[in-house]
Amino acid sequence: MDTLTVLVADDHPIVRDGLRMALLELPRAEVVGEAVSGEDAVELAAELQPDVIIMDINMPGCNGVDATRRIVQSSPRVAILILTMYDDDASVFAALRAGARGYLLKGADQAEIVGAVEAVARGDAIFGPGIAALRSEPGSAGSDSRR
Repeated sequence: MDTLTVLVADDHPIVRDGLRMALLELPRAEVVGEAVSGEDAVELAAELQPDVIIMDINMPGCNGVDATRRIVQSSPRVAILILTMYDDDASVFAALRAGARGYLLKGADQAEIVGAVEAVARGDAIFGPGIAALRSEPGSAGSDSRR
C-alpha cells in the first residue's frame, strides 16, 4: 500500500491539529507539512510535492483560491481539496476554476473528510452534501432551470 502524502493549509492551529487527527483514520496517509498561509502552501507544495493538499480559502496574504491556482499551474499532479466555511456559489466556482478537485465545508465529519482526501487523490471530483445541495437549488448558478 503506497503512502498518501498530505499537506494541510489552514491559518488556525486547532483546525490543522484536528485534520492531522482525522487523517489517522487513513493509515496510509502521512501529513508531510502544514502551511499557515496561501504563500506557505505554495512554497511547501513546490518543496514537498504532496499527493493532496487540504486548503482553507480564507488565509492571510495569498488566499486559498489564489494559492490553488498557483499550485495547479506549477504542480498539476497535486490534488487540492478545499475545506472552508464558505458555501456561496462565488467561492465554490472560484475554487473549481482555480483547479481544486474537491470542496467540503468545515462542518464535514471525519469520515467525509477522509473519504474526500482519498477521492481527490484518485482523481475524482468531490463535493460535500451542503455544496451539492447549494448547487442544485432553484436559482443558484449551479442549478438546471430546465427541470
